[in-house]
Amino acid sequence: MSAFETYKVAFIGFGEAASAFAKGFGAGNASKTTAFDIKTEDVDQSIQDSKLADYETASVQGVFSSKLAVTGADVVFSLVTADQANLAADQAVPHLKKGAFFFDCNSCAPDTKRLNARKVEACGARYVDVAIMAPVYPKMHQTPIGISGVHAQDAKVIFDALGMKASIVEGDVGAASSIKMVRSIMMKGLEALFAECVLAGRKAGVEVAVLDSLDKTYPGFDFKEKAAYMLERSMTHGIRRAAELREVAKTVEGLGLSGDMAHATVVWQQRLGELKLKAQTGQNYQERADQILLALQKE
Repeated sequence: MSAFETYKVAFIGFGEAASAFAKGFGAGNASKTTAFDIKTEDVDQSIQDSKLADYETASVQGVFSSKLAVTGADVVFSLVTADQANLAADQAVPHLKKGAFFFDCNSCAPDTKRLNARKVEACGARYVDVAIMAPVYPKMHQTPIGISGVHAQDAKVIFDALGMKASIVEGDVGAASSIKMVRSIMMKGLEALFAECVLAGRKAGVEVAVLDSLDKTYPGFDFKEKAAYMLERSMTHGIRRAAELREVAKTVEGLGLSGDMAHATVVWQQRLGELKLKAQTGQNYQERADQILLALQKE
């Protein structure tokens, strides 16, 4: 028997991660899930239509409110931008059934997760802190995730049934997200460093020499290939990454440190995301850098 015949699954937020999970589940299974994304409420009809098309592509049942998505669901995946995580929980809580699992997969600070946990637990549902520990492609629903909280052991049974790759992180809510947040200082910070380095090098006409020099210092890293990838990530997901890095800064500051790198990364990610550029498949780092520089000149 399929896990989807046992558990009704719902998504709140249907961006890259949620759609990757649904595709990984397979059309036959995904068709048994519901999904709601606030982009279907956007004033821009083209944005609404694009999200409706995403539902169709992933074979999920798209609905037009959080209430409709989560009512009756046994398992709810919250996969929104970090700045919307509290609102997503607030909207879901009145409609969660007793005993339902609320998987908070959002890239948030431990304190944010703990706040959401109190709301979910108060309504009789079961909250699990979930941290997605790698890009969702190519592994989709089998991307490694960490889970923590008092319901982590029971939640793992469900993740296993769904074919997902969950590892229990010892500790209460916040333990898994701490790993994610601290990791993001490096991972999202690298994107910001690449942007500043490559764009400055391109304007100075020295980026080839700079990247060649870095390859000699760190052989095998392939800085030119990584530069193209890092620029695409910020172009495509800069706004979402900026929201995440604000939570990272909150995490670092909560530990008594300054969070200066996280704050600086917010600036670059926000700036590149706001350009609303589309990276084309097959572009090299120079083409993407020139695309960014041209857009910056027009601001």
